[in-house]
Amino acid sequence: MTASRVASWSYAEEFIAEDDVRARARATGQSLGAVPVGTGVGAALRLLAAARGATTVVEIGTGAAVSGLWLLDGMPEDGVLTTIEVDNERASEAKRAFAEAGIPHTRTRVITGAALDVLPRMTDGAYDMVHIDADKASYPAYAEHAIRLLRPGGVLALDNMLWHDRVADPAVRDDDTTTLRELGKTLRDDERLVGALLPVGDGLFAAVRR
Repeated sequence: MTASRVASWSYAEEFIAEDDVRARARATGQSLGAVPVGTGVGAALRLLAAARGATTVVEIGTGAAVSGLWLLDGMPEDGVLTTIEVDNERASEAKRAFAEAGIPHTRTRVITGAALDVLPRMTDGAYDMVHIDADKASYPAYAEHAIRLLRPGGVLALDNMLWHDRVADPAVRDDDTTTLRELGKTLRDDERLVGALLPVGDGLFAAVRR
């Protein structure tokens, strides 16, 4: 990659700055081992939520609420974010961040638990958008649930789909990289979806449910 291309990528990633609440949530997430989405991905998630007019959004992997804050910022005022987090401390910090941002408690449902225990209890075709950013080994199962949950025209978004530049290198064959590489191809070819792999942040796969 040329120096000018690197500079352009950095410029695009930082083009929309995050506010103080997101910055504090980012620092908290990093301290708790929950790597938050970058500002470029956050801005893209906000755009996708706004373009869909998403009033019902599911997030798998809350962290300390960085991505949730971006999503809520793109949703209408009556939109509700249901976000699932396996770690109690992260879930508590996310609730704190939402409150600090002035988000009414009626607009967020923070569910503490394993996503694969929670998702089967959620209603088919009832959601406008699903965002996935959690343990990579479970991404294929999460994605299948997400497609089931989306109504036609709903948006699917998966973070880390370039996985630290490893996915594009066929010589890299560790478990997480292989899982994400194969999942990307599967979703690309899924006739239920119209998708694209966006080179933003660590790679954001975005698709619309037919």
